[in-house]
Amino acid sequence: MSAATPAASSSGGVSPANASAPDVTQSVSSIDRLVLEYLRSRGHKDAERALHETIESGSMDESGKTVSAEDLIKSLAVYAQKPSRPGDNVLKESANVLQELTAMGNPPSIQNLIASLGTVGAEEILSVDPTDKEEGFRELEAWVEGSLDMYKPEFRPILFPIFCHFHLDLVQRGFKEAALRFSRTYSPSLAPMHHATLHHLSTLLLPSHVQNDDVAQRFKNEKYVIRMSRSGFSLLVGWLTEGVGGEASGAGEGFSGEKGKRGRAAIMRVVNNHLRFDVTSASATAVSPNAWEESTGLLSQLIPQTSTSAIPNPHAFNASKGELKLGPAPISEELRAETERVIREQSVLDRDPNAQYDLQFLRPSVVSGVVSPTESDMLPHPQSFKTVDVQREVEKVRDARKRIRLEPSALSSVDLNSVQGGAVRARGLPSICAYTLHDVGEGAPCCTFSPDMTLMAAGFSESYIRLWSLKNEKLKGLRNDFSLSSIKDSGSLSKLQQKEGSTTRKLVGHSGPVYSLSFDPLGGSATPPRYLLSASADATTRLWSLDTMTNVVAFRGHQNPVWDVQWSPMGIYFATASRDRTARLWSTDRTSCLRIYAGHLSDVDCVRFHPNSLYLATGSSDWTARLWDVQRGACVRVFIGHQGSLSTLAISPDGRYLASAGEDLAINLWDLGSGRRIKKMTGHTASVYSLSFSAESSMLVSGGADWTVRCWDVRSAGGPGKPRESGVTEPTIARTIGDENNETSDLLATFPTKRTPITNVHFTPRNLCLVAGNYLAPDSR
Repeated sequence: MSAATPAASSSGGVSPANASAPDVTQSVSSIDRLVLEYLRSRGHKDAERALHETIESGSMDESGKTVSAEDLIKSLAVYAQKPSRPGDNVLKESANVLQELTAMGNPPSIQNLIASLGTVGAEEILSVDPTDKEEGFRELEAWVEGSLDMYKPEFRPILFPIFCHFHLDLVQRGFKEAALRFSRTYSPSLAPMHHATLHHLSTLLLPSHVQNDDVAQRFKNEKYVIRMSRSGFSLLVGWLTEGVGGEASGAGEGFSGEKGKRGRAAIMRVVNNHLRFDVTSASATAVSPNAWEESTGLLSQLIPQTSTSAIPNPHAFNASKGELKLGPAPISEELRAETERVIREQSVLDRDPNAQYDLQFLRPSVVSGVVSPTESDMLPHPQSFKTVDVQREVEKVRDARKRIRLEPSALSSVDLNSVQGGAVRARGLPSICAYTLHDVGEGAPCCTFSPDMTLMAAGFSESYIRLWSLKNEKLKGLRNDFSLSSIKDSGSLSKLQQKEGSTTRKLVGHSGPVYSLSFDPLGGSATPPRYLLSASADATTRLWSLDTMTNVVAFRGHQNPVWDVQWSPMGIYFATASRDRTARLWSTDRTSCLRIYAGHLSDVDCVRFHPNSLYLATGSSDWTARLWDVQRGACVRVFIGHQGSLSTLAISPDGRYLASAGEDLAINLWDLGSGRRIKKMTGHTASVYSLSFSAESSMLVSGGADWTVRCWDVRSAGGPGKPRESGVTEPTIARTIGDENNETSDLLATFPTKRTPITNVHFTPRNLCLVAGNYLAPDSR
């Protein structure tokens, strides 16, 4: 490390160029300024004076220069594109240029200028090879990959923002072919983590695309935060200023020669203007490799500002929001007493002496460090309980008694292919029942199961919903030939039901694809649900009565497609997620929303209620998840760490963990109390569509577009997995991360299907796993 390199500070944002070199944007030539600083620091006064005089004389000569007509038109050529073909340039042919300028009413002098130049287009400019950026990025990548293993996790995140800025600069200046070549050369190494963004940037071909694109403008206008350790930051500064340092021998030639100088200047320009470093006092080995992602990215708009800190930090924001009440929801003493009475009476009738021990399940165990809410904390709900509430609580006790106890930790110490492996698998893995839809046509975006496992519903792209009875019972609606005056009580209503029925029913009412469904949870696993909610591209959420098989009400408020809907565990409230970047809270007794949760920068793709109904989790296309206080409408946690849009969420039954997954193929497990990521689980080879926790919160099951169902050990430490020597070969239908084994050690088992993307996974209260998806015929891909 050079003696001229200052020590890094952990108090705020730091830029290497600001710490060791002048700001390149405030001088005519950043390279000359750096050379002058170097000569001055080494005491070469004569050389410094000679170079300074040369620079001044060169600046005077350039000030008197004028831009030639040909250079002017070459500079302007890249900004004009054909309306019919955005990738082509209108200035490629003089006839088109004159016609366009005439239509725009431009002065004849400009038309004469272009006409005199003949055929001038962007092709001449595109043929120029901007070697400074390619040379600079090549050396930077070689330095990062050649650094010590302990520094690679914190150095690698710097490659992505510099790549994006280099690519956007090339496009902005008209070097389309050079930008495409640059992207083809260096994007493959970044694709596993940033596939969606890289694909989006590859579609930007002209400067006008960059100027009108939201993602490009975020990169241009916001500082990209990079988190580094103090020692890692010092090594980076040393390499940027001296050209060498920190890398292994033979890992790069450093910045040598004219190309090397230009490459360093290009990297320094991005570092100075577009990066901000969050230097931590922790050593490189004290932070887990995946933890560097949580404070890296364009964070200024993702995290609400609650302090004067120069760098937006999700951990600081989460800590400022205080402690959360994540314990189970309280049960009224009247309901508890009535439930105990019913259980005792039933045990007498069944002559079951062990039933007295079931009462312990009525009082959930309190986890140390977890605060439980009180009655006053809960959302407004009816004071008196109903018969269905008693039935639900009694069935919860029975489910807890008959539950299959899954022990995923037992699988880690036994060879599953041995003689004892079969017994261990039965004890550690769940039974999975898969339902496959055939001949779906345009597709079924969603499937769901009722809490009592008697019904399955699927939403279709053809704007309808279909119900199936999983017990092969007849589903009956009301007859059409009755009058409302004939309905006096529930008995008279049952007489109006259809005499004939079928095991499936079709619900029609939406005018767009149905994206999400949710059954009424009020009866739990004790009784069949009475209502069904559906969300659609027609911007409405509809409530369906399963007694009459008709649409009861349409909830309108969103201005864009509604991607997701879910009931609150209380059964009175429900939440929706929409393309309009908001989530909303509704109740069944009014048609207008009660709360609007705004803060995400892109579509809100999924919503999930906390088991105690006090909090609402949302996942978004802005790569973040948030936790909201349902009553106050305030964001209380921000979860940053994904590298793609989120498609699904799950909250553990004990209320302590949040699992999120999406297009980056990773499943992140978060601690809701602290807001920190516990671990990152990888193994899927395509987008993850659905997640579900087991009843004890010890296992997580996921389903995705790679046609597989995967089981994960929640309590395992995770980390890189070992190559699997045996097992079922999985069909590879999507991109994989290089050729290396990408499975983490907490992946317990993989269950492949033939050709069925899994759109829903669901754990029953007794730990039976239900999954569903629509079969893809070979000719459909």
